[in-house]
Amino acid sequence: MSQPENFREVIRHSPLVYLIGVAGDSGSGKSTFTRAISDIFGEELVSSITVDDYHLYDRKTRSEMGITPLLHTANNLKLLEENLMDLKAGRTIQKPVYLHDHGTFGEPELFSPTKFIIIEGLHPYATKSLRALYDYTIFVDPERDVKYDWKIRRDMKKRNYDKNEVLREILQREPDYFQYVFPQREVADAVIQISYSSYGKEEGEKRNVYRVMLSMPAQEYCFEDIELNIDLCDLFKKSSHDFSLSCISHTPDSRNMRALVVDGELMPDTIHKIERQIEFQTGISPINIFRGQEHITGTDLVRLILSWQIINGRIALSNHLDQ
Repeated sequence: MSQPENFREVIRHSPLVYLIGVAGDSGSGKSTFTRAISDIFGEELVSSITVDDYHLYDRKTRSEMGITPLLHTANNLKLLEENLMDLKAGRTIQKPVYLHDHGTFGEPELFSPTKFIIIEGLHPYATKSLRALYDYTIFVDPERDVKYDWKIRRDMKKRNYDKNEVLREILQREPDYFQYVFPQREVADAVIQISYSSYGKEEGEKRNVYRVMLSMPAQEYCFEDIELNIDLCDLFKKSSHDFSLSCISHTPDSRNMRALVVDGELMPDTIHKIERQIEFQTGISPINIFRGQEHITGTDLVRLILSWQIINGRIALSNHLDQ
């Protein structure tokens, strides 16, 4: 495959708007896994939208109605669909704004399309017509205890919720999560499952170390060979942290999937070849997303692999348009 001299410039001058949908429950860490795309291409080319902005009712009204925001009917999914269609066509939209601090709505704002748009939330591709608009979709699915631990910490710190209020909301939301949000996992291009590390539950809060599993349908092709490098010198002389890597086949949601499972911490050199491969594919250099980090977690590795997958998909579209 012939590589573009600088793929950032190719994207900048292309009319194509590439939509990435990231679905999952509130507090599941959705924004973490697409951060590498922003790191590589920058804010000029990458923007994001939260689906929470498309709530139909404020927090007080939902409470009075006895419903959660997880219901499809509690969200203006039709407006979301119309807005995404306009953005893909290169048109500026007037986007609604939901204010989490107060559970109310702010003034709508103008939102102009960038070349990558990340749409995160409960229902980014909850309907067939929405799903058809996306170029790549991700479902983030932490284990129950991990998710609720994160949600309690986040809502108390960032949204000024009382702990008992968060716990009540968790119990109220759970049936709706499985009915309205979880089915998106069945159609996602990538599924990320997160559980406590086998090296100790406390490693999650202390060092952000979890057992992370990235599942994707078996790939028919790759644009280039890419290596996951493990330096034996580092392994036997320098590394003071434990890790494990495995690759398995499994059938979540009755789909045949291949999964990379990462637990513990790896040395940074482990992923440098992936960064160099992305540099080669894009002409963007240098790419040092994890500079300054002494160790790489499973979350870090999965973030980089997803960016590689998304870039491959975007290159494929460019090649198709050029034919």
